[in-house]
Amino acid sequence: MRLILLGPPGAGKGTQAKNIVKTFNIPHISTGDIFRKNIAEKTHIGLKAKEYIDNGQLVPDDITIEICLERLNQQDCMNGFLLDGFPRTVRQADALEEFLKSRGLKLDAAINIIVPTDVLKRRLSGRRVCLNCGASFNVETNPPKVEGICDYCSSKLIQRDDDSIETVNERLEVYRRQTEPIVDYYGKKGLLRNIDGYQDIAKVFEDICIALGREPK
Repeated sequence: MRLILLGPPGAGKGTQAKNIVKTFNIPHISTGDIFRKNIAEKTHIGLKAKEYIDNGQLVPDDITIEICLERLNQQDCMNGFLLDGFPRTVRQADALEEFLKSRGLKLDAAINIIVPTDVLKRRLSGRRVCLNCGASFNVETNPPKVEGICDYCSSKLIQRDDDSIETVNERLEVYRRQTEPIVDYYGKKGLLRNIDGYQDIAKVFEDICIALGREPK
């Protein structure tokens, strides 16, 4: 299976990605992981990407395309992959299509996990993190036993700045601006599989499997 995973922050992509790669036995190709690896290894392209990331800017298409296609050219991707975070623009999507076409390959589907915006805002702004051990909780989906106190070390829980409602609103708006053209792009190609993400985790995965023609285990 050659798949793309779409969905806004807070939609539960991370959880579903783990289920998908395990069931279909394909690697999870996360743009964030690729950037972090190249930056850590101080590769030429990693250092170029770091300049933009450090300045709070989006990494340009040219760099993103080069770094992602290089990863897809590795041996473990020959029989399939799950792309997460790429493509983010129509230009990136075109580059991916040309890359696959040149190898006689094509995408099987673009999975789009949909969750109502008000639910996403509650999920994202509800995250609380332990100052001491780093454990993460969520007042909506995974609350601590005692409000404001870590279950594991009894230290104080805080809300990070990037989980404030103002930052959450901006993150969701950026995703909407970036991704709506991609959703339309794959919709027109008949590859889009819209999945209701406002359900039990197991039901979301069951719907993904059904959409891909696979019986859920």
